[in-house]
Amino acid sequence: MMKHVFAEKKNRLLAVMTVIFIFAFFVPFDAPRIQSAVHESFLMLSEYAREHVLLCLIPAFFIAGAIMVFLNQQSVIKYLGPDAKKPVAYGTAAVSGTILAVCSCTVLPIFKGIYKKGAGIGPAVAFLYSGPAVNVLAVVLTAKVLGLQLGIARAVGAVVFAVVIGLLMHLIYRREDNERATNAAMFQNPGDAEPRTLGQMVFFMASMIGILVFLNWAPGDGSIDLWEAVYAGRFLITGVFALMLVYALVRWFSRSDLRDWVGATRDFAVQILPLLFGGVMIAGFLLGRPGQQALIPESWIASLVGGNALPANLFASVAGALMYFATLTEVPIMQGLIGAGMGSGPALALLLAGPSLSLPSILVISGELGWRKTLVYVLLVVVMSTGAGMVYGTFFPGF
Repeated sequence: MMKHVFAEKKNRLLAVMTVIFIFAFFVPFDAPRIQSAVHESFLMLSEYAREHVLLCLIPAFFIAGAIMVFLNQQSVIKYLGPDAKKPVAYGTAAVSGTILAVCSCTVLPIFKGIYKKGAGIGPAVAFLYSGPAVNVLAVVLTAKVLGLQLGIARAVGAVVFAVVIGLLMHLIYRREDNERATNAAMFQNPGDAEPRTLGQMVFFMASMIGILVFLNWAPGDGSIDLWEAVYAGRFLITGVFALMLVYALVRWFSRSDLRDWVGATRDFAVQILPLLFGGVMIAGFLLGRPGQQALIPESWIASLVGGNALPANLFASVAGALMYFATLTEVPIMQGLIGAGMGSGPALALLLAGPSLSLPSILVISGELGWRKTLVYVLLVVVMSTGAGMVYGTFFPGF
């Protein structure tokens, strides 16, 4: 058995090396377009490392590690498992984005944490979609910059999509999900006493979520005084949550607990970061940063999303699923594409597919769910986004 696993790993490594060789052999790196794309690839990785790893991903890794080590598996299965009450499981997952306000990559460690702990694929995928998509400030900014109708359509569509996509994934993979939950439950003893109370765990998790949320609080457009006040005091608020976290760790956790937590956090980082960095570089090579030239010029994309026909909506959905959007950057990008002639339907399609998916996130999701389930999830997002764009473009054809 071990010999077979070792041989399989060698085969995968050989396949990766073969792809790299073919890429290096055939790509004309001396061509100006290719040089620009390579440059954009590394600049995008640099930008991602500076703006997202320290403030977004590292707190998310620690939250995921805490979920994996400290959260009671029976409780996760009870409230988020395949047989959990649907209104509670999917309602919680679908509105989680209003609290987290994270991008498609930052939500990944937390998704992996709750899924590994026994959450059903339906609620876990609903959370995976809603985390980046149901973002209060992004919705408000969309309404103010791109129009109230599009803002409302984005908000309603994101919540509905999270529930429907989660339920469809649950129905498609129900048998596998039930077997996974049963196997996970076999390793838990329901009679074991919990070392911490529910209130203590809520306090502990809330402190880390508060750090993640307020450390990454984005500036508004100056029209919401409270939002701007929170942004101005975000570091002070983050400090309060950090003190809460220190208090919880000192009072309720042993050194052994902390070692296990750090170990689980490290494991999530080792699993996720290589795929994320590789995906970011590929996305940068193909599409580049907003306003910068890479292998595929923005002008090509803009020319393919005009009007509200099926091809335009489908292309917007697919492009959105592959592009990487940092939190809130989709709004100015959309503003530029609309100015270049993008139709209202494709605009909504891209807004529903883009923030929740990206090429880097697809690579990471495939590592957890496998390529078959991942492609089904991506297909559901693309098909539903395309359909929503077609309907919206029919009733609201202009801006």
